[in-house]
Amino acid sequence: MTKNPPQIFDRAAYRARRARGMRSSDAVFLADEAAAHIAERLGNMERKFDSAVDLGSRARGPYADFAKAWIGPDPKIDEEALPFPPASFDLVVSVLALHAVNDLPGALVQIRRALKPDGLFMAALFGGETLNELRMSFAAAEAELKGGTTPRVAPFADVRDLGALLQRAGFTRPVADVERTIVRYGKLWTLFRDLRALGETNVLVGRRAMMLSRKLLDAVTGEYKSRFADIDGKLRATFDVVYLTAYAS
Repeated sequence: MTKNPPQIFDRAAYRARRARGMRSSDAVFLADEAAAHIAERLGNMERKFDSAVDLGSRARGPYADFAKAWIGPDPKIDEEALPFPPASFDLVVSVLALHAVNDLPGALVQIRRALKPDGLFMAALFGGETLNELRMSFAAAEAELKGGTTPRVAPFADVRDLGALLQRAGFTRPVADVERTIVRYGKLWTLFRDLRALGETNVLVGRRAMMLSRKLLDAVTGEYKSRFADIDGKLRATFDVVYLTAYAS
């Protein structure tokens, strides 16, 4: 694990919001889409696994049939402190969770250690330009109203950096690629609703505890519309999902 990694995310708050999202009946199409991609990639390998663990996924995906026995998904499992002995699993899967760990290099090392020799790691996580429109709109609105900004949208890693982290963690045959989805929203609150369902609302350590004011929300909406609305008035939101594939040596 990385020595004294910077604390960017409030991990307790993140686990609580992910658990709340799992209890929600709201649609989580981004998670479903990512899980389907993982299942497709596993299917192309034509390999069956004896034991597997699902780390932090919103719900067990369509890849369930690729392993005989599964642990998780369980929101109480901390990806930064895995409770598994070495060489426990043939397969580790994670869908839209690992982007919110403070020590991703350390988490990847723990995942690699939890895998048996030639065990497979497959993950999907937000990266790149994800929610860049929302980040820029908040920054512009707060700069105009308050003369400064506060943390609102998490930073996301670049696909090249994530591929390098797999090598650094000791994985073999690492592959990292990115798929971009542009979602169009009629109203900004619908984007907020989707983020709540995913458990992806603001858990940055430096966030303010107070509720957003109506004045700030109106300003953010105005900035978003002026910068990122299509000709029909729909608001664009970018989601870059990085897919990682690697093997334990």
